[in-house]
Amino acid sequence: MKKILFAIAVALICAVSSEAKDWAGFGVFEKANESVKDSPDIVFMGNSITEVWAKVDSAFFAEHNFVGRGISGQTSCEMLVRFRRDVIDLKPRVVLILAGINDIAENNGVIKLENVLGNIMSMCELAKVNGIRPVLCSVLPCNHLFWRKELKPAGKVKELNGMIIDYAQAEGLTYVDYYTPMAMPDGSLNPEYTDDGCHPTLPGYKVMEDTLLAKLKEAGILLE
Repeated sequence: MKKILFAIAVALICAVSSEAKDWAGFGVFEKANESVKDSPDIVFMGNSITEVWAKVDSAFFAEHNFVGRGISGQTSCEMLVRFRRDVIDLKPRVVLILAGINDIAENNGVIKLENVLGNIMSMCELAKVNGIRPVLCSVLPCNHLFWRKELKPAGKVKELNGMIIDYAQAEGLTYVDYYTPMAMPDGSLNPEYTDDGCHPTLPGYKVMEDTLLAKLKEAGILLE
């Protein structure tokens, strides 16, 4: 009888814990989304790299009517799940998708790169069917992960970027290459642009901003 009661108690605790966990992060931007009155020109969908970007250079986002929707630690799976709430519902002209490093870091377990690409493709398809233009971004260079020191990500970063480029070319999508101007020969992020080898500092974000704006103007997405 005691074993049965213990099992029931454990099940109830697990159920409560499961209910309390917002796995995809729907609640992170819920209030911010409600406060958006005018549709942004571009929503930035991403992870901590996007999250920090919108905080350390908020003036850049405000100046161009951009909105950041990055959540630290998220993989492409979680981004795909919250895509409707954090992108489609805001009715932007464009969505900028920067995803992949946390999949490579195995934040939610092992995932094949073709499945990471599949999640990115699904976000693009959701965007297009809702009249939003998707723009794809390269994964930033990284040859070590401070939270997963046993992994060697540089090779997978280059491989995933190649897959994203091929998909963008096949679908006629704009591709923003942050990797080339920020990478060292060994696939690491230039130390002038980072403190931890993975996340850009403000000088790194300035490189990304210059790269992005030039590409958006070239593609006719952003006018001079």
